[in-house]
Amino acid sequence: MSNLQTRTPWQVTRSVWFAMFMREAVSRTMANRMGWFWMIFEPVAFVTIMILIRTQLRGASRLIINAEFIPWMITGMMGFFLVREGLTRSQGAISSAQALFAYRQVQPVDTVLVRTYLDGMLRTVVLVLFILGGLGLGLHLFPDNVIKALFSWIALWALGLGLALIISVCVKLIPETGKIISMLSMPLMIISGVILPLNSLPYNILEYLMLNPVVHGLELLRLSFFENYHVVSGTSITYLWLWILGLNALGLLMHLRYKERLKAK
Repeated sequence: MSNLQTRTPWQVTRSVWFAMFMREAVSRTMANRMGWFWMIFEPVAFVTIMILIRTQLRGASRLIINAEFIPWMITGMMGFFLVREGLTRSQGAISSAQALFAYRQVQPVDTVLVRTYLDGMLRTVVLVLFILGGLGLGLHLFPDNVIKALFSWIALWALGLGLALIISVCVKLIPETGKIISMLSMPLMIISGVILPLNSLPYNILEYLMLNPVVHGLELLRLSFFENYHVVSGTSITYLWLWILGLNALGLLMHLRYKERLKAK
């Protein structure tokens, strides 16, 4: 017995995360043969549709200062999809791993952390593929400041995690909230400036839209890709990180408070 080594809590947690990550990764990429196709096809189809719309609204590109319309929209869209994963994919994170809670080492929060991490990794791969494809087509899709682009991407990832932690608890306790959250996805895309720039809006409308932290994250991401880009007035990295820290802290507290109810079927 003296030769047996007791694993530390961190080693146990790391083993749990790795096992859940492999389980989730195989499920996402191998179980559905079209999984990778849809992850790439969705943004490609969206960009194509928006380019067709732009041919009818030629004035839209003139509202974007020091950035080409297509690369500008792609960077915003990829950043928004990263946050959107926290809104949508987190809804079934706890329920999909319900059987694993028979093991005391597995906690509901682990399922959300692992799923958000995997979603972020997959979205990062898709972003890299878009950058490589854009370079091949002659588009300005390589960030002018790689370090700032990396930190902006991580900030959006963390924002999505905070939303995922909160939403996963809300949907588990009140399932009807999932339908409401899914309905808000498209309006949130519009008011976050993914499709059309917000600079053209009147100030009395813009000041309310700037309460949305996603706008700040997307504008900072675009600024890292286009160094002379004119960001929407009021963009603040401090405001963004206050939201990130607040959402993540609230989400972790909710998971701690309702841990036993989340484990119940």
